[in-house]
Amino acid sequence: MLKRLTMGMGIVLLLGLAALASMIRIVPTPPAVPAQQAAPAPAPAPVGAWQHPLLMVPVQGVPRDKIVDTWGQSRANGARAHQATDIMAAGGTPVIAAAPGNVEKLFYSEGGGGIALYVRSPDRQWSYYYAHLQRYAPGVVEGMPVRAGDLLGYVGDTGNAGTGNFHLHFAMSHMQPGDSWWQGQPVNPYPVLAGRSGAL
Repeated sequence: MLKRLTMGMGIVLLLGLAALASMIRIVPTPPAVPAQQAAPAPAPAPVGAWQHPLLMVPVQGVPRDKIVDTWGQSRANGARAHQATDIMAAGGTPVIAAAPGNVEKLFYSEGGGGIALYVRSPDRQWSYYYAHLQRYAPGVVEGMPVRAGDLLGYVGDTGNAGTGNFHLHFAMSHMQPGDSWWQGQPVNPYPVLAGRSGAL
């Protein structure tokens, strides 16, 4: 009797398990899609691969053919190479914007560029640096927009120019999106100042 009861319970249990199994559906899951990886930032273009329109000569009255390529000249007794174009002119000669943009920074450095300012191009890809100024033009403030030819300041000999060595130290840098005013890749401005080429 116990044997029959055990057998009967076993059959009921088996039938119950079979019924339960018939209610369970196994749905295959699709393979996991790998997470999208952010594309690596493009490498900056090498020097010599950039294009830039011709600049206005940033010192009023200086013709293009009087500009000398001073890029790479020795400075500080050979401690560094010059990364700009020096444009010689009398002290007090107006310094004008070589290209449009916004005044990004007014800066003074006793042992460097003296009274200086940085203008960032509207597309933020270029920064233009005007150094050794005698003073800023009235009304020049950080954040103000400028057009090519607008008055920025006056040629001077401040900073490490040397007393009486009046000139504008003009530099330009190719900028990456997150670069601040003091950063960027220095580029020789001579070709686009002297009218030689739009390639840098």
